[in-house]
Amino acid sequence: MYNKKIMEHFTNPKFFGKIEDPDVIGKAGNPRCGDLLTLYLKIDKKTNKIKDIKFETLGCAAAIAASDMICQLSMGKTLDQAVKINFQDVSNELGVLPPLKIHCAQLVTEALRDAVNNYK
Repeated sequence: MYNKKIMEHFTNPKFFGKIEDPDVIGKAGNPRCGDLLTLYLKIDKKTNKIKDIKFETLGCAAAIAASDMICQLSMGKTLDQAVKINFQDVSNELGVLPPLKIHCAQLVTEALRDAVNNYK
């Protein structure tokens, strides 16, 4: 069901964890499937760039892989650039999520937008 890239991000997520004293937190959840995501961000206040990002996700392999991918895609970007990342970008970078798991890519982009909105 999952390709090699999704399984790699699921089994070896690079951004999993919690940032102590983050500048902002973003959350999203899907009550139908039970996926819950929290993103922790540190922001460079001079450049408005994401200088560190971590996630904690309770969910399936696709949700964890998508969480790791949104972190990878947004790291080093300005907040304005990061909010332009959409669910299709996340899915494409993972090598296309199965249709039943697209909601996982939507979930992670919602959490990132929530964090940016909370920061602003």
